[in-house]
Amino acid sequence: MSNTDTDPAEMLCQSAGCADAESAGQDYVPVEIITAREVPLGGPRAMNVRRTLPQRKRSLIGAWCFADHYGPDDVSRTGGMDVAPHPHTGLQTVSWLFSGQIQHIDSGGNRGIVRPGEVNLMTAGTGICHSETSTAETTELHGLQLWAALPDSTRSSAPRNFEHYVPPVTELEGGSALVFLGTLAGATSEVTTFTPLLGAEIRLDPGAEIELPVDPSFEHGLLLDTGSIHLEGVPLPRAGIGYTGVGAEVLHLRNDSDQPARAVLLGGEPFGEEIVIWWNFVGRTSEEIAEFREQWQERTEQFGTVEGYVGHGGPDKNADGMSWLPAPTLPNGIIKARKNPDPQARPE
Repeated sequence: MSNTDTDPAEMLCQSAGCADAESAGQDYVPVEIITAREVPLGGPRAMNVRRTLPQRKRSLIGAWCFADHYGPDDVSRTGGMDVAPHPHTGLQTVSWLFSGQIQHIDSGGNRGIVRPGEVNLMTAGTGICHSETSTAETTELHGLQLWAALPDSTRSSAPRNFEHYVPPVTELEGGSALVFLGTLAGATSEVTTFTPLLGAEIRLDPGAEIELPVDPSFEHGLLLDTGSIHLEGVPLPRAGIGYTGVGAEVLHLRNDSDQPARAVLLGGEPFGEEIVIWWNFVGRTSEEIAEFREQWQERTEQFGTVEGYVGHGGPDKNADGMSWLPAPTLPNGIIKARKNPDPQARPE
């Protein structure tokens, strides 16, 4: 998915607001709440998304550097998703749906349908472009778009690539999990990542409490999709992330309602590198970002070409009549990278 901000800023900072665990007597770890902000995806009937990463106070959880949560979206009202070919550098995109379908086409020659419960991962390396369009059969669109930054050691050597994986259901006492990246509860994904990462959909039964063993070397964030979930005794706002930092060996989840609840657990070893995120590019310096933009605007082979894109406006056109997304204007001055704060939750 593209970041369609018309005036995107460099983002790599620290973490958002926080909350204390409600029961000091419990063996809970601190939780910091990262709230979402509304961002239009683009077009005259823009489908709004709720963005939790990046934030001005924290931009990374492990290598996860971007998280958009959208839907349930009535496609008949908004027109659904129709993102014309657009570029990426220095990252992997991860698409995860709860409902609907999205057609993916990229300049690596890959085509695929994103379906609920099936992960699609695209590796950009030094450059790739792709299009994303909700299918004609889709009436409701609901899901997540995630990015993971590539480390400096592999971002120039990782090839353009596309992977599809259907994780089996992992039964938990009080719920279940779909582990689409990394390892959790005895399940391991087959998808390739370039830093240690975790991505899993967690489902909680009504009134259930789950103790979930996790890797203490990872920092973790739990993004609430539907229902009512407390993480370490702290209630999560919808589309917000409860961040626990490193050190936790067990995460405590509770659904205090009489309805099922669903969340997505993101985790990874602290990234430890300074990066610049601007528009759809992940780089290391302002000069590098400017070069990426110039190469995209001139449609060079660095990004390749998407063949066969059919948008909602007809062949090779999205609903706004564009066959590709031009890059926004660069900000004045040097775009500076800033370190992420220490991987520790900071309760108020």
